[in-house]
Amino acid sequence: MTSHEGRSLIVVTGATGNIGRSLVGRLLADGAAVRALTRDPARAGLPAGAETVGADLTGADDLAPLLAGADALFLNLAAGGEQAATAVLDAAVRAGVRRVVLNSSMAVTDTPADDTHFIARLHAGLERAVRDSGLEWTFVRGGNYATNALAWAPSIRESGVVREAHPGAQGVPVHEADLADVAAVALLDRSGAHLGKAYVVTGPERMTLARQVAEIAAATGREIRVEQISEEEAAEAMSGRYLTREAALELVRMFGRTVDAPPFPVSDAVERVTGRPGRTFARWARDHAADFS
Repeated sequence: MTSHEGRSLIVVTGATGNIGRSLVGRLLADGAAVRALTRDPARAGLPAGAETVGADLTGADDLAPLLAGADALFLNLAAGGEQAATAVLDAAVRAGVRRVVLNSSMAVTDTPADDTHFIARLHAGLERAVRDSGLEWTFVRGGNYATNALAWAPSIRESGVVREAHPGAQGVPVHEADLADVAAVALLDRSGAHLGKAYVVTGPERMTLARQVAEIAAATGREIRVEQISEEEAAEAMSGRYLTREAALELVRMFGRTVDAPPFPVSDAVERVTGRPGRTFARWARDHAADFS
C-alpha cells in the first residue's frame, strides 16, 4: 500500500459503483487520501489520485491488509453482499479503523417492521453489526436512487418507450452525488457532529415515474412515450441474477402503493449536512443524458 503523507486515508468499498465513483472524486477534491477497492483495477477508470486496489470481498482472503493505515471506511452492501460487508467490517476493527460510514437504506425504520421488509432486513442487520463493532458510525439511508432510471436506458435508446406497471408511482429520487457528498462530510468530520446519526437522504422533490421520463426527454431532446404494463410483466423484466421473480413482484407492488400514498416525506438532510440544496432530478437527467442517447 502506498504512503499518504499524513492525510486522512479513507477506504471506499464499491468504488466503481454510482455512489462510490462520486465519493472517490469528492474525497480527493477535499484533500483526503483514498484507497478505492474494486474487483478489476485495470477497468476501474477512477481518478489517478486514488490508490485503486484489486479486492474480491466475497473471497476467503484476509481483508485486514486492505484496511491497513485507514482512518475511515465507506461500507456499501452492494459491494459484495451481506457476508462480504460483515467481513470488511470485522477487518476494519482488526486493522484499527476509527470510523465507518454505512450506505444503508431508507427502508430501515428502527421499528419491528424492519424484520419483515426484505430490503430493510438486510440493511438493519448490517446497521446492528456496525453499532456493535465499537467503531464510530454514521448511516446514510438513501433509496429511490435516481440511477434506477438507467434501467430504462436500453428501451429508450431502442424504441423511445418506457414500460412500467405504475407510471403514477411517486418517489423522491436522489442524485448519487448527493449521497456521496453526505457520506464525504461524515467521513471527514472532525467535530463529531455526525457521529451516531442516521440520515434519511432523498432528493429535493417528489415526482411520479412519468414525470421522471419527461425530464429525461427534456434533457435528451428525444420524444419518449410511457406504456403501462401488468405487474407480472414488470416483475419479469426486473428479475435476474440479483433479484428473484417473487422479490421483484413484491417491489413492483410496493411501487404501486405509492400512487395514492407517497411512502416517505422529502428530506432536507442534504442541505443540513452539506450546506447546499440537493440536486434535482432534472439536473440528474442532464448529467446522464448520454446514457439515454
